[in-house]
Amino acid sequence: MIGIAVITGLLVGLREVKKSGQDADLYFNFFFIVVVACIIGARIYYVIFSWDEYKNDLLKIFAIREGGLAIYGVVIAAAVTAIIYNRIKKYSFPLFTDTGVFGLIIGQAIGRYGNFTNREAFGGYTNSLFAMQYRTDTVPWYDKKLVEPLVTYMDATYIQVHPTFFYESMWNICLFIALQFYKKHKAFDGEIFLMYLGGYGLGRLWIEGLRTDQLKLFGTGIPVSQLLSGLLVAFSIGMIIYNRFIKPQTKRA
Repeated sequence: MIGIAVITGLLVGLREVKKSGQDADLYFNFFFIVVVACIIGARIYYVIFSWDEYKNDLLKIFAIREGGLAIYGVVIAAAVTAIIYNRIKKYSFPLFTDTGVFGLIIGQAIGRYGNFTNREAFGGYTNSLFAMQYRTDTVPWYDKKLVEPLVTYMDATYIQVHPTFFYESMWNICLFIALQFYKKHKAFDGEIFLMYLGGYGLGRLWIEGLRTDQLKLFGTGIPVSQLLSGLLVAFSIGMIIYNRFIKPQTKRA
């Protein structure tokens, strides 16, 4: 699923590059660097906030096929790599992110289905329209208190839970469509990327609250991805307001 997400993200990103008339080689070369950086970033983010799981078996850190790649680690690694890359290439970071972010969103939307195949990153019990069932003997881990009541059918027991991976995937697709419509009306370079950060953060703020396997902030009980989502929403709103209204007035003065 990660492979499909990466390839699709590349194709979507190059399509945006071609439409905007920019140098495709600049983005294509970045792609090979950022893929490696994002996998490393996703793993580091997960390991940091799940340290108790790895501290007694450090080699387990490299067992990424067992799961444990955090999306926010991807976003952070992609942003940091893009900053360094654009500084070396002397290219506009805001324009670069506005163009490349569409590939990132689609990659996230597809990559989330890896959670489905791994039977992870689901929510608590629900009887809603989108309720999803897993046989309990096929799920690597679940908190029984959060997924009760269990469902029994044909001598098998199931958990019936929120498919939070699906919610996030659909949210990302809707965000992708909205930004496609809006990009012709952007007021400054970097606005599309800021809107992605705010839009994704807003959706994740809600979805993370449904999950049963949240990464917690060092013994505080605070879901770290939910906290980061709130900060991204506040940051993106503040930056958009500054660049749209305050910065132009400062220049005129």
